[in-house]
Amino acid sequence: MPITPDHAGRTYEPTPAYEVTRGKVAEFAAALGTPLVEGNGPVVAPPTFGAVVTGPAWDVLFTDPELGLQLRRVVHADQQFRYHRPLEPGDVVTATLSIAKVRVRGATEIITTSVDVRDAVEQTVLVADATFVHSREAAA
Repeated sequence: MPITPDHAGRTYEPTPAYEVTRGKVAEFAAALGTPLVEGNGPVVAPPTFGAVVTGPAWDVLFTDPELGLQLRRVVHADQQFRYHRPLEPGDVVTATLSIAKVRVRGATEIITTSVDVRDAVEQTVLVADATFVHSREAAA
């Protein structure tokens, strides 16, 4: 059964805990070609580091056999990170994905998701909203 608007509202289990480390933040910053932000306060992860912690939640969506999604047919159309506070080394976070909306237009499915990233005391650190466009293969 392919994904339908009826799947909106589905929430998956939280991902396994992920520890943000100084090393991972430094690797990510280096991959972006940006300096590691250090000042009078703690090291802060670049804003797009949120993709590192939300990626496993998106994997759960793409591997749900009930939805019939094929990653090779997905285009990441939109992304927004809404931070409640910066991610910092020492944070241990989990990510919980919910399907916010599904629109079907012919063989195209437009899937809007929201991923709530929480720290070890269950406080929301960031919310990542994303829209994916999935093209379904035409029936034979």
